[in-house]
Amino acid sequence: MKKEYFLRVYELVEQIPEGRVTNYGAIADALALGSARMVGWALSQSHQIEPLLPAHRVVNRKGELSGRHHFDPPESMAEQLRAEGIPIEDNAVLNFASYFWSPLEAIAQD
Repeated sequence: MKKEYFLRVYELVEQIPEGRVTNYGAIADALALGSARMVGWALSQSHQIEPLLPAHRVVNRKGELSGRHHFDPPESMAEQLRAEGIPIEDNAVLNFASYFWSPLEAIAQD
C-alpha cells in the first residue's frame, strides 16, 4: 500500500505546473486517500525515490514552506520557487491564492 500511495502522490505532484503551487491537503483530497500528513510523509521520502520530483511546489494550507527542512539546504525550496516567479517572504508564498493549482481540476480534465 505504501509504495502505491507514494506513487500516486508523486504522479500528481509531477503535474503541478511551473510557477504554481498546491498544498498537502489538496493532494490528499484529490487522491481520496489518507491525509495531508500522509502526503507530507510521502514527499519527505521523495528525494530517495523520485529525485527530480517538483516537491518544492507543495506547501501547507496557509502557503507556508513547512516542508523546507527536507531540502538540502532548507533555503533551496524558496530559491526554487522564486526561480519560477513565485514571490516568497518569511518562508511563505505571497498572494498564495493567485498561485494555487488545484489537483482536483487536473484530475477532472483527465
